[in-house]
Amino acid sequence: MSNNKLRFRLEDLPDIEPITKNQEKVFEAFEKGDNLVLSGSAGTGKTFVALFLALEEVLDKETPYDQIVIIRSVVPSRESGFLPGTKEEKEDPFTKPYRGICAEIFGQGDSWEKLVQSGTIHFESTSHLRGTSFNNTILIIDEMQNLNFHELDSVITRVGRECKFMMCGDYYQSDFEKEKDKNGILMFMNIIEQLKHFTTVEFGWEDIVRSDFVRDYIMTKEILGIK
Repeated sequence: MSNNKLRFRLEDLPDIEPITKNQEKVFEAFEKGDNLVLSGSAGTGKTFVALFLALEEVLDKETPYDQIVIIRSVVPSRESGFLPGTKEEKEDPFTKPYRGICAEIFGQGDSWEKLVQSGTIHFESTSHLRGTSFNNTILIIDEMQNLNFHELDSVITRVGRECKFMMCGDYYQSDFEKEKDKNGILMFMNIIEQLKHFTTVEFGWEDIVRSDFVRDYIMTKEILGIK
């Protein structure tokens, strides 16, 4: 089957509107052409919104964007070279969230596979970016708090012509043990905040759309000062 037959069209996307005020800020900033940093509580739809907006742009033939590249650090398996399997097999557990989002957006369980096979979406770990340059691309850096400064610096310096850059995660929830690595995202943000055309949106528990249960849990956790 050819890539054209696998490729979704813009009209295949459902009409999705922002649910919360902060989601609305994201839609507005993206439409304005800004790069985005989406930070805050789990369950607020940060990655969902980022991926939907990216798909909307890439599937529109009138935009300069040809592909979406999702980048994240595979923290529990940074030494994945010692694990059996191909690169795709090693990274498969980390693509699961995006499979779910694509299935929800398009209403098809194999949406992710179609998007990958048609070249619309690519998944990359930070371990495989050396020598890479991205043009006509929307980059989504997910779980940004699990990238150290070197990785964040490496990602942003790969950005070429006609690109948009979105980061999702939570500054304060890191899987790193070393303080230097944990502080990498904060050091990086000190630079980002000085750049033009970047909008940062901070999501709180009031933005949680996953479920009332999750909202109540996270709200209680924060009230108790537990991280």
